[in-house]
Amino acid sequence: MSNEPKILPSAPESPLSSVICAAITQAGGWIGFDRFMELALYTPGLGYYSGGLPKIGAMPEGGSDFVTAPEMSPLFGATLAVQVQEALVHTGTDEVWEFGAGTGALAAQLLTALDALGQPLRRYHIVDLSGDLRARQQERLAAWGERVCWHSTLPAHMTGVVLGNELLDAMPVQLIARVDGQWYERGVAWQGHGLAWEDRPTALRPPLDVEGEHDYLTELHAQGEAFIHTLGERLARGALLLIDYGFGESEYYHPQRSMGTVMCHQAHRADPDPLTAVGAKDITAHVNFTAIAVAGQEAGFEVLGYTSQGHFLVNCGLLQKMELVTLAQRAMAAKLMLEHEMGELFKVLLLAKGAPWPAVGFGHGDRTHRL
Repeated sequence: MSNEPKILPSAPESPLSSVICAAITQAGGWIGFDRFMELALYTPGLGYYSGGLPKIGAMPEGGSDFVTAPEMSPLFGATLAVQVQEALVHTGTDEVWEFGAGTGALAAQLLTALDALGQPLRRYHIVDLSGDLRARQQERLAAWGERVCWHSTLPAHMTGVVLGNELLDAMPVQLIARVDGQWYERGVAWQGHGLAWEDRPTALRPPLDVEGEHDYLTELHAQGEAFIHTLGERLARGALLLIDYGFGESEYYHPQRSMGTVMCHQAHRADPDPLTAVGAKDITAHVNFTAIAVAGQEAGFEVLGYTSQGHFLVNCGLLQKMELVTLAQRAMAAKLMLEHEMGELFKVLLLAKGAPWPAVGFGHGDRTHRL
């Protein structure tokens, strides 16, 4: 690692690169990585999530870049519904709010499963910034009529169970780098006709001291934490269920995790370079679940549980549901819980407003003590 600007090959001029270049110029020649990530993913009509790319799907042949758990197996939503039903009962609510609803697969699975469980929702709210994904959601969920509604902004007052499946990993992060013993914020500049990394001295630090003197790159999640605070202000009664890939703080800032966690996804392949093919691929960072849990407590939530996705789904009855489907369907569902697939890397965090209860998804293997 070096704090000298790294000149990257010139990229073809595009409307999105023009927007980013203008933002860099307006800011005096440099923007933090969080601002770059925001522009790359969410610039209206041009960013990755606000453009017209397919994004989510099981195979790259369809033009998709990655697959999510609800697309992998309908048993994901059917199993998640067990925890959602319990949360609805204990919070005395009858609405679900899903942020970043993808193709609408999870919404369809939950609506179906909750009806079957005798816990029909009065309203299923979807908050999504992606216009093209909203169109896919509306087509997929048309059968539920007015029970499903869409929002482009967060309402001032909410009640119900809030869901975020692979939501936090797409929120912009700050990059900080320790180079030759000094800390810098790693941002983006415009060099010639292309984007380039550039570091600037900063007072920002990881929440834990990182042992050693080696160069070290990592992320801070100010926007994700602010989102949790905002939910705490606006959710009068209910629960918040977050599912994403990430770690607790001590593992997140482990000395050996020296290259950070920022990763891009395109055509079901991962690469670590967010400054190329901007707008054409996803940019993500792993979640620091300790920071999210602390933000939740500061915002008035109780932490009801934290565990791996594998433990969570088994606790909610996935194995029993797998017995009722075909062998091929079992194989796909197994990927949701196996350690070498999604079962260990993905974690589940449940926060709630009001009196806590022993949540079913965390009956065995709860790791709250490791946050």
